[in-house]
Amino acid sequence: MRKDGALWALGAMSGTSLDGVDAAMLLTDGHEILAFGPHAYRPYTDAERSLIRAALGQWPEGPAVAAAAEVVETAHAELLSRFEGADVLGFHGQTLAHDPTGRGTHQCGNGALLAEALGLTTVWDFRSSDVALGGQGAPLAPFFHFACARHIGATAPIAFLNLGGVGNLTWVDPTAPGPDTPGALLAFDTGPANAPINDLMHTRLGLAHDEAGALANKGMASEAIITAFLASPYFSRTPPKSLDRNDFDSLSAAAATLNDADAAATLTAAAAAAVAEGARHFPAPISRLLVTGGGRHNPTLMTELALRFDCPVQPVEVVGLNGDMLEAQAFAYLAVRVLAKLPTSAPGTTGVPAFVGGGQVSRPPVTQTSLTPAGGPATLTAYKSPEPPRSAQTPPS
Repeated sequence: MRKDGALWALGAMSGTSLDGVDAAMLLTDGHEILAFGPHAYRPYTDAERSLIRAALGQWPEGPAVAAAAEVVETAHAELLSRFEGADVLGFHGQTLAHDPTGRGTHQCGNGALLAEALGLTTVWDFRSSDVALGGQGAPLAPFFHFACARHIGATAPIAFLNLGGVGNLTWVDPTAPGPDTPGALLAFDTGPANAPINDLMHTRLGLAHDEAGALANKGMASEAIITAFLASPYFSRTPPKSLDRNDFDSLSAAAATLNDADAAATLTAAAAAAVAEGARHFPAPISRLLVTGGGRHNPTLMTELALRFDCPVQPVEVVGLNGDMLEAQAFAYLAVRVLAKLPTSAPGTTGVPAFVGGGQVSRPPVTQTSLTPAGGPATLTAYKSPEPPRSAQTPPS
């Protein structure tokens, strides 16, 4: 740890799009972003992805969970062991089921095992305490989005849109004293984003995603299906609110009646329409919509969004941020906040009644060498991917 209390944190994210593991380092005191460090991506193989997919919707006792957890833990350990210089790891795990008003939330992957394997203090299970206290447990990136807004020098309300398997929005007032100031943040899940599109491509064509939105660009969206989709009470419900990956299976079922191109076009337009519906809940108009996650690589989806907003709709790269790594960086940031006993969620982000600091902390055995050399992070050894690098519509979450 530096004298100013800042830590080099390593964050890891494996999202509901099932593409792979993102990992990134961040120097932070839990308040400000002081520096960005190295980052890397480790895709899941087709076999690994199939094992995780088989466990979707299952709770800890589910028959496919152990195999999925082993994949998640092994993939993370492979990638994270290639980093040096970290003081703490923020490990999100893989969400398999999310039912905040029912059974709770389930992210598979044991952070204690990673702490031992990597010799690194690990913060994990970020969502459970929020859910236990009455919150939605999601989204959890908004506190980091506030830090990002400050980092880029924003002076007027802006919004961050993450287009992962499920979409989520964070409205930010960067003039607020901090993220834990009432009214500084409003965050919520918008609806399905990349997950149903990816599922369609996998089921019909054996592909992981709609490369550059090319298939959707050839089709015509069904306005009738989109109108029925938007009639769901979810869209009029006051945020904060969150979704499970499969909460809108009815949309996919309706699109299943269409040809390939029209189905892709309908699911893509529906994702954008859900975001526009969500924006109706913003406390004040936004000056720009900054898009992160794999969906920003999809020109068809970005065009659909631009048609529905009066402000610029831009990938976060235009302000110097990394849209592939933002969520991994978020869990690095949250890990430092947990160690500093600072809140990680709030009434305006998850609907929890009071500010909550979530996350279990697992420390490595005292006899194990820690990956915390002085002087900050070393150069990251390049990871040799077993699959082509991520492109188009394969987001980090």
